[in-house]
Amino acid sequence: MSDELMSNDKDTLRKEYPAELIKSGVRGKYAKRYRNATNVVVIDPDLHKLFPNSEAVNRALREYVSKKKRAAT
Repeated sequence: MSDELMSNDKDTLRKEYPAELIKSGVRGKYAKRYRNATNVVVIDPDLHKLFPNSEAVNRALREYVSKKKRAAT
């Protein structure tokens, strides 16, 4: 979120959401589970030109692994 939205002091909580419910939440409760279940890799901008999407990355990695396996035998 932008700093502008975060610095808004006005109470914008809807009436149907009781403050007790909001305060009872645990920050980061699912963070570890989420982190363990994701496999996002950020590639450098110069590589993004060669691999613009996940399909291109996966194809290149599979080709690389295939060549390494053939070279090892």
